[in-house]
Amino acid sequence: MDSRLQMDRSKHFNMADYVLRAGRATPDKLALEVVGVEPNSLTFAELERSIRGVATGLLDQGIVPGDRVLLRLSNTPLFPICYLAAISVGLVPVPTSPQLVQAEVEKIASVIAPALTVASRNLPVSDGPVLLASDIEAMQARPAAKFDFGDPERPAYIVFTSGTGGIPRAVVHAHRAVLARQMMFDGWYGLRPDDRLLHAGAFNWTYTMGTGLIDPWTIGATSLIPACDTGSDMLPRLLAQHSATIFAAAPGVYRKMLKSDFPATPCLRHGLSAGEKLPDITREDWLARTGTAIYEAYGMSECSTFISGSPARPAPVGTLGYPQPGRKVKLDGDGTIAIHRTDPGLMLGYLDGSAATAARFNDEWFLTGDIGAMTPDGAVRYEGRSDDLMNAGGLRVSPVEVENALHLCSPAQEWACAAVQVKPDVSVIAAFYSGADMIDEEALRGDLSAQLAAYKIPRVFVPVQSLPRGANNKLLRRQLRTAWEATHGKT
Repeated sequence: MDSRLQMDRSKHFNMADYVLRAGRATPDKLALEVVGVEPNSLTFAELERSIRGVATGLLDQGIVPGDRVLLRLSNTPLFPICYLAAISVGLVPVPTSPQLVQAEVEKIASVIAPALTVASRNLPVSDGPVLLASDIEAMQARPAAKFDFGDPERPAYIVFTSGTGGIPRAVVHAHRAVLARQMMFDGWYGLRPDDRLLHAGAFNWTYTMGTGLIDPWTIGATSLIPACDTGSDMLPRLLAQHSATIFAAAPGVYRKMLKSDFPATPCLRHGLSAGEKLPDITREDWLARTGTAIYEAYGMSECSTFISGSPARPAPVGTLGYPQPGRKVKLDGDGTIAIHRTDPGLMLGYLDGSAATAARFNDEWFLTGDIGAMTPDGAVRYEGRSDDLMNAGGLRVSPVEVENALHLCSPAQEWACAAVQVKPDVSVIAAFYSGADMIDEEALRGDLSAQLAAYKIPRVFVPVQSLPRGANNKLLRRQLRTAWEATHGKT
C-alpha cells in the first residue's frame, strides 16, 4: 500500500467523500450516462448534489449514524445515490437484489434489523419504516448534508454472501474498503481519468456498484450503464455509439454478446470479467471478434478482488493472474487461497458472528474457501471451491478444468460440473448443461478425450433449464448435486 493510502487510513475518513473528491475538480464532466432506450446523465456536480440532498432526507427520517438502511430498489440510478448518501452521513446501507422474494427479505431483515427500508414500489419489504423511491427522487434537491467523518475502521456497508458456502451471511465492510479498490486501478483495470467504462450489469448488483460506478468516480472517469431491459445483443452497438474505452461484464454476458453482430469499436481498449471463471474459449472468441483482451479478476463478498490480470501484467494462459500490487496473498497448506488480515479490502467480520469470522482465519490469514495453484512466477490458477472439488477414483479433479474443456468442445451450451453419488460408496463426475441443443454424448466424450485424462471425463450428462447462480452470479454447483441425488437416489 502506498503512503497516500496509509495517510488516508490514519485520518478522519468517509468513504463517500473519498469517492466524490476527484469529481470536484471537473464538476461539469459527465459522471454517469444511462445509455440505451432511456438516456439520462449526471455531471459530477449533479451527482454530489443528489447524494448529499438524499442524505439530508434520510436523516430527516429520524435515523442516526450507525443505523442500518435496507435498500430494496429496482435498476435505477437512485440505487448508487442512496447507497452513497447513506454512507456519507454514517448510516450503513445494505444493498439487496430486487429478485428476492418476501421470505428472503424477511430473513435478511431479521439479521440486520434495519432502522429504515428504502424501496421501489411493488418490491417485497419487511415490517418497519419504509421510504419509497418516489420520495427519494424529491429529496435530491434538499440542502446538502455534512459528511460524517470518523475512524476508517468503522462499518460503512453490509453485503450478503452468495451462499456458495452454504448459508448466506451478512458481511460488514469498513469505510477503508474503498482504499483497497485503488489497487485494482493498475492491478486489474488499467483505469484512467479519461476513461468511459461501460458496465453491463444492473445498478443494484455489487459488481456494477464497485467496478462500474464507485471506481470510475473515484478517479474522475465516466460510468456508462445500460438502461433497463437492454438486451445483450444491444451491447456491442452501445460500446461503439458511446465510445466506451473499457467494458465490464460477467462471463455469461460475453458469451451471449458473441452471438450478435459487432460494429467496429475503435475506442475500446479491453474488457473486464469477474463473478465466475471465464472460459478460455470465450476469451479467445472475444479477442478474435474485437481485437481486445479480457482481463479477469478473483474476489469475494468478504474481500474486494485481489488477484487479476491487467494490461500492465496479463495473466498467463489458464490462470487468474497475479496478486495485485499491495496485496499479501498465499496458498494455505491444502492449496486454499488466503489473504492477510491487514488487507484494507478485507471485511470487518460477519455481523454478530464472531465465531464464524474466527473460523475463516488461520492465524493471520483469511481463508477464502477456494482452491488454487501457483505458477513459478507467482500467477494463481483457480481450481474451484474446496467443497466443489470432485473426486474420481481417489484423484481430485477441478470442476473448472472440466468445464473449460466442455466449453471448448461444445460452446453452444453453458456447463457446470459436480461429483454426484450414484451409490453409497461411488461418486462420478456429472456435467450439467443448459442450451438450445441436446448433445451427442458419445461424440462429446470422444472430443473430450483429446482435452482431458480419461478419469476427468464426465460419466453423466444432465440437461437442465438453467444453471443455478447466487446473488453474485456465481455457479451454485452444490445445488445441482443435491437436486440430482434427490431425484435419482443412492442405491
